[in-house]
Amino acid sequence: MVEKIITLENIPLTDFLGVENQNINDIASAFPKSKIVSRGNEIRIQGSSPEIIQINSILNSLVEHYHKFGTITNDQIKTYLNQEEDKFVDSDGDVLIYGTKGFKIAPKSKNQKKLVEAVHKKDLVFAIGPAGTGKTYISVALAVKALKDRDVKKIIITRPAVEAGENLGFLPGDLKEKIDPYLRPIYDALHDMVPGEKLRYYMENGVIEIAPLAYMRGRTLNDAFILLDEAQNTTPMQIKMFLTRMGPNSKVIVTGDMSQIDLPTKQKSGMAESLKILKNIKDIGFVELDGKDVIRHKLVRSIIEAYDKEENS
Repeated sequence: MVEKIITLENIPLTDFLGVENQNINDIASAFPKSKIVSRGNEIRIQGSSPEIIQINSILNSLVEHYHKFGTITNDQIKTYLNQEEDKFVDSDGDVLIYGTKGFKIAPKSKNQKKLVEAVHKKDLVFAIGPAGTGKTYISVALAVKALKDRDVKKIIITRPAVEAGENLGFLPGDLKEKIDPYLRPIYDALHDMVPGEKLRYYMENGVIEIAPLAYMRGRTLNDAFILLDEAQNTTPMQIKMFLTRMGPNSKVIVTGDMSQIDLPTKQKSGMAESLKILKNIKDIGFVELDGKDVIRHKLVRSIIEAYDKEENS
């Protein structure tokens, strides 16, 4: 059993602990295997390491909340408890790879973990969710892991270049230089995961290929881990073309955010259509991420929730 003591400073204890310690009792009820006792301005926690990490996170969030808003209600306690339940506390067994700076790259939420599990079980997985939920980052990490483990011989990552539209021809440089800005998030993820010299070697020798979706036409993609990112911006014909490129010993992840379709108004999203057409094929995985999986700035979750509320009102 592990013990941790948290000292409350510059906070009226009654405001923080609640009437008759109700706030602390509510937290303790959510973690019956641990013991939480308040004495003076100290909160003493006894239990297993994973639960202590969770309890400590909740209490620190509540301290930050009190300093910002000057109050803590029972509803707010429930909110922070629910948020903590949705977090996934990783261990070494959950690490996909170690980044170039030595940090662990692992799923950080329940739905990110579901994505990892789905890819292990299925050869084709759709990952749908808003910006910041880590769907692309985790997908790239899974691809790099598969390459390192020699499960595949190459990684192919592609995106529709629909954002460029008719303005593409007015951008300076050759086609690669025009397309690269739209693939920047992929490059950023790879630089986090593969040392610079090795990444350069992989890309020069076609072991890792990053290309616009149009470059996939007519190919059969064998022994590869393939990621189609921003698939909400494909047309029905484009996504069908892509999905039928899949060859033996390949894994495919299709990611997209159905709230950010940049296609012309009358153009149907290929991803939206494929989700309807393929939903009953049992060998295809479908994972939906939401605002609770956001791992960017904490404001991103609030922004997503506000837009969702407006769209549903």
